[in-house]
Amino acid sequence: MNLYHKNSALSLLALSQPAITLMTTLHTLGFPRIGQRRELKFALESYWAGNSDANTLTQAAQALRQRHWLQQRAAGAERIAVGDASLYDHVLDHLVWLGAIPVRFGEKDWSDPSAYFEPARGRDDQPALAMMKWFDTNYHYLVPEWSASTVFRPDPSALLAQLRECRALGIDGKPVLIGPVTLLWLGATHEPAFDRLSLLPSLVEAYGSLLSELAREGASWVQIDEPVLALDLDAAWSNAFAEAYRPLGDAPVKLLLATYFGGVEHHRDLIDRLPVDGLHLDLVRAPNQAARWLAAWPEGRILSVGIVDGRNVWRADLEAALQALLPLKARLGDDLWLSTSCSLLHCPMDAAQEVDLDAAVRRQLAFAEQKLNELATLGKALRDGPDSVAGELAASQSAKRSRAQDASAHVPQIRARVAEHTPGSERRATEFALRYRRQVEALALPPLPTTTIGSFPQTAHIRSVRAAWRRGEVDTARYEAAMREEIAGTIRLQEALGLDVLVHGEAERNDMVEYFGEQLDGYVFTRAGWVQSYGSRCVKPPILFGDVSRPAPMTVDWARYAQSLTHRPVKGMLTGPVTLLNWSFVREDLPRRDVARQLALALNEEVRDLEAAGIRVIQIDEPALREGLPLRVRERAGYLEWAAEAFRIAVGGVGDLTQIHTHMCYSKFDDILPAIVSMDADVVTIETSRSAMRLLDAFGHFRYPNAIGPGVYDIHSPRVPREEEMRELLERALAVIPAERLWINPDCGLKTRRREEVEEALRRMVGVASALRKQRAGS
Repeated sequence: MNLYHKNSALSLLALSQPAITLMTTLHTLGFPRIGQRRELKFALESYWAGNSDANTLTQAAQALRQRHWLQQRAAGAERIAVGDASLYDHVLDHLVWLGAIPVRFGEKDWSDPSAYFEPARGRDDQPALAMMKWFDTNYHYLVPEWSASTVFRPDPSALLAQLRECRALGIDGKPVLIGPVTLLWLGATHEPAFDRLSLLPSLVEAYGSLLSELAREGASWVQIDEPVLALDLDAAWSNAFAEAYRPLGDAPVKLLLATYFGGVEHHRDLIDRLPVDGLHLDLVRAPNQAARWLAAWPEGRILSVGIVDGRNVWRADLEAALQALLPLKARLGDDLWLSTSCSLLHCPMDAAQEVDLDAAVRRQLAFAEQKLNELATLGKALRDGPDSVAGELAASQSAKRSRAQDASAHVPQIRARVAEHTPGSERRATEFALRYRRQVEALALPPLPTTTIGSFPQTAHIRSVRAAWRRGEVDTARYEAAMREEIAGTIRLQEALGLDVLVHGEAERNDMVEYFGEQLDGYVFTRAGWVQSYGSRCVKPPILFGDVSRPAPMTVDWARYAQSLTHRPVKGMLTGPVTLLNWSFVREDLPRRDVARQLALALNEEVRDLEAAGIRVIQIDEPALREGLPLRVRERAGYLEWAAEAFRIAVGGVGDLTQIHTHMCYSKFDDILPAIVSMDADVVTIETSRSAMRLLDAFGHFRYPNAIGPGVYDIHSPRVPREEEMRELLERALAVIPAERLWINPDCGLKTRRREEVEEALRRMVGVASALRKQRAGS
């Protein structure tokens, strides 16, 4: 498999040239895995489809990571992350290296691709591991399963092989590990009385073995990521750090403790006592925290500073960054290292590819490759003085001025509309219990109504017609006719299956955020700005560049057409304001609250137009609500207040008979339930199948008052669940949620699944719903 375009500007020969050695060490915490052209995605999907073998897949992955290592060295990085280039998920890799794959999957060689993907994708007799968002990002990790029977049997052979590869290229590879405390914290247990921290001693022993193996393979430094330090930790979890690092401090390698996604000064005393050789601090999220450590910084300990944003796509203000670095350099000398704030996993690869963007916008952007160049510029300035990079500093300042003067980013009418909004004016006029009863009657809904989350499979035909339309090979009339044909087929299928509330299937949509962003003023879009979401799933987040408004209706014609084909209610489908915010690369010159309000007001126009067109069920998806939750508890109330308000603004003014749905997935809900109640959606659908309905427990304990649709079909796995599995899940749900408020649906949209899987799974789901109705009617 050829991973490289024949016209690639960077050949392996050029990349293999020695890098400039800088006195201030530049290093990487992690790099995008998928490739500029999503090479890893296509290699994975070819293997899963049976069109290539395991050897082809591993060769493709190897060639890609080696290319990325050489790219990083060519940009000036001296210590380059190794072990971050996962085939699917870095948390899953750690379970392989530590021998901690749950026993329910049996005993296998988990480094072999034929076994490796089972915990990620499931198999006929076992559902996949649950997925959860990686802190406050849109990356989904696989959740470890911890129990009293968990035993660690380290096998780091796959990681050691990568380190050998890297060293064979003449590169000083720095293995990257998730720290033991964070790894335990990320996991879940299904044994109520079991304490995850009881596994810490055996886990630390396994880490010690792993570190010794890495040292024998030639590693001089190992980066240990403990992002959990950005959170508020109770005494037990705080004390776990001393217990974990006391023995690890004796490892025969130097340890760089990496923290990111926020400041960690609230754990300063704890961190100062840890026997580590270096500390990485995120100075983008918490720019002042380094100064609080400097006075008592121990001689010989490395301070690594994340001075370039690893999470967003805007150019760094190099002048401001250099001013922040100069006192650190004066105090620390060569003990100062430079890096990005976090792994570049969360950034696209190369902004230079975006030739279709307006030049004024493009000059504001920095993707992974540009961020490495920014680090190199700052390193050179510290080594040779600011005059040595005068041109780069001037270009940075020019881009900053250009951004401030851009008229599209500052539209007075939009700002005035946000300012005029009266808090509280958007609340529903009638309480839920009364309006829901009226909605059920008006919509003629049966008990335990069935629906789907919105999208249906995006077939090769749909994608090819859309691509041809975008290239100008198919005119708009022909494209719209093809989409209407798909919509009609989706409506017929749902009627045949017996679903109660239908969807039009979203055939016309490329992505749930990009589709809306393309029709809203204030957004710009990349051609190749891909970011990994999970496994082979990649997203291309739009860029929220300016003030937001809706020039014209976005979904009304499609929804009206779908509703004209059936007497059953068809949902209007929208992406919510907070998700449009959190799943975009967001401007930094305006509070996120204000951007959310702009988005909400634009969506409210769409909601009102849908209602006027006769659409009586409108779903506004907010899967990213929790994703924006600040990591520190003290900052959460303010965020949740304005996030729930944005949702209410979006639906403000609808009548009692218009039923509002929202959807959330892959989140913990217990600490945001008051905000979900405040949103006051009539129906909330959530992902619960991988957790066997355990996520629903929080709603039961909280006595959530509105209707709920817990997912009974895991759409992120190719397996079709058995009817008895769905029935068991629903019986668990009925023990928590009254039947009159319970809906039945899949976990999420069906876009990524094959049509034959979807038809069979939905047929079984509807069959289970029908059987439960009959059972309850006869009891």
